[in-house]
Amino acid sequence: MPSPTVVEVEQNVFCVTGTDVNWVLLRDGTDLTLIDAGYPADVPAVEESIRSIGGRPEDVRAILLTHAHIDHIGAINHFRDKYGTPVYMSAVETSHAKREYLEQAGEMDVVKNIWRPGMLRWSLRIARAGATRHVTVPHAAEFPAAGPLDLPGTPLPVATTGHTSGHTSYYLPSVGAVATGDSLVTGHPTSRTVGPQLLLPMFHHSQEEALASLDALATLDADLLIPGHGRTQRTPIRDAVATVRERAAGKNGSART
Repeated sequence: MPSPTVVEVEQNVFCVTGTDVNWVLLRDGTDLTLIDAGYPADVPAVEESIRSIGGRPEDVRAILLTHAHIDHIGAINHFRDKYGTPVYMSAVETSHAKREYLEQAGEMDVVKNIWRPGMLRWSLRIARAGATRHVTVPHAAEFPAAGPLDLPGTPLPVATTGHTSGHTSYYLPSVGAVATGDSLVTGHPTSRTVGPQLLLPMFHHSQEEALASLDALATLDADLLIPGHGRTQRTPIRDAVATVRERAAGKNGSART
């Protein structure tokens, strides 16, 4: 797999792009928090991204998960097995990570949408990255406490359900940023839209709930959007949410995303 793209978007906050998906590194001295973990084939890229900022994989104090889709859990078991790294997420998402149920677009969903621009190339690319593997996270654990987490970056979990039933975004009040996972993205190979948007309906467990959960993001005092897919964007989060709602409603001549 190609080397990751690592960008320091705020002091000690890094957005990393792997195989059509982002993960986030938060640094406090030599300690790190990792938010999401790419596809299974992105394991070397996740480790490379850590070393590129002067860290070591064993410096990751915890992995925080936005949601348990295959493109976000790929390196988790590797870090657990090799370094003993714990992984935390919402209580609901722990069951999803353990695959007690599955809320994820399947192969037939992709086939039905293969006519969409970019879908074929994207599907072939992610297949090589391990998209069809059956991966579970048996050690998935819910957040150890309510409120801001005692981890590098002091991330605050924000429930943004809909993409999955337990999806969580992470607010970083000290730098005015929010890692939105797949609750709000700025681009995707299967979308012609550039800027704040929802993923295609096929990717959401409940698109209506995903839209409703944007209310939680709109209240945050943040002007840096770090999405799970697409580029980071400097804009008040409430404005990004407004843009998503307009696009979802079909305003400004934009297609529903």
